Amino acid sequence: MPILDLQMRMRQLGEIRLGHVVPTSNGKTRPAKLNKFRFTSPSREILTSVAELYGGEVKPWTPANGGPAEFEVYSTVNRLPVLIPPRDAVSQWYELYAGSKCQRRCDGVTEHKSDRPCICDPDDRECKITTRVNVMLRDVPALGQWLLITKGYHAAVTLPPAAELLAQAGGYVSGWLGVEEKTAIVNDKTARFMVPTLDVEITPGALMAGEVTGGKPEVAKGPERAAIEAAPAQAAGPKRDFLIETKEAKTQADALAVFQAAKQAGAPPAYLEQLKAIGLAKPQEAPDQQADGPHPDDVQRQLNPADYGDAPPAPDDEGVYEGEVVDDDPAEVQALWFQVIAAAGPHGLTTEQVEHGFAQRHGGTHPSSATVAQMTDYLAAVKAGEVA
Repeated sequence: MPILDLQMRMRQLGEIRLGHVVPTSNGKTRPAKLNKFRFTSPSREILTSVAELYGGEVKPWTPANGGPAEFEVYSTVNRLPVLIPPRDAVSQWYELYAGSKCQRRCDGVTEHKSDRPCICDPDDRECKITTRVNVMLRDVPALGQWLLITKGYHAAVTLPPAAELLAQAGGYVSGWLGVEEKTAIVNDKTARFMVPTLDVEITPGALMAGEVTGGKPEVAKGPERAAIEAAPAQAAGPKRDFLIETKEAKTQADALAVFQAAKQAGAPPAYLEQLKAIGLAKPQEAPDQQADGPHPDDVQRQLNPADYGDAPPAPDDEGVYEGEVVDDDPAEVQALWFQVIAAAGPHGLTTEQVEHGFAQRHGGTHPSSATVAQMTDYLAAVKAGEVA
């Protein structure tokens, strides 16, 4: 039994990030957003497991604020299978920092570091909205939580209600941490940015009814999620394990073939999402076929110049603003890109050729910024052999 006046806290394994610092032409640096998750941690061993699951390469990293040296991984996914804790999954404050030191932490009424009334002008706050999300990565073999920090308005108003509903579960809930693209028109220009999301594998009705036990696949009892993983194996026969086949696939095209087989076998949606997340972390070509050059997840290829223009109404501390939801579903775009890569294989096209062909066909747009319509058009062109 714990000591009653001590607060229990799960170990923090590292951070999940949606941004990084990049050099500028004048020799300085600036913050920039990413459209895939980046992980940082003091543990090389834990990040090695992360890279094996979600792509990327473990490299040394030194925080810009002069903190202790750590390691980082630029993953190739924007959707992660997670376990969401029943308490403190999401927390929020208005915060003001000087360097790495927090000067103020306010709830909008009281500044808690000084225990005095909030001194910010409600219409023009110095403090920034700071939302923290704590999750466990379901498939990473390490006991502890990962922290994601966002300072955007949209995340601030959508994540807390989800966390409040999850608190009704009374236990860890199986779900997905994702990142979605948003856009807004300001000063006749389109500003694009990324916002974190939380999705769960349980219906709101079941959650409110307290149906969180009894082996239901919606709520995880542990990171293995045996109930979910067993379902498609039963549907396809005892000799087919789609999860193992996807993990062993060498390329995205190979993983897609397994995904399609599982779908035809009637695998449940949650299981298919897990297969897709693993598949998207695979290289687009086998290691012995990849050309020399930057890693596919090279930071320069993550950047879209349109992400760094004028901004909509409320800035975060990185100068990124949030607006309206983009109509296209990023997961649908990724699924179509998955099909494009698979269709390009029989035509002998490399990933670089496919990306170059897409940019030529769509006015210089990189596939990571594509719409569903653009990707559908390009998929048809690849299948028809119109891409050289």
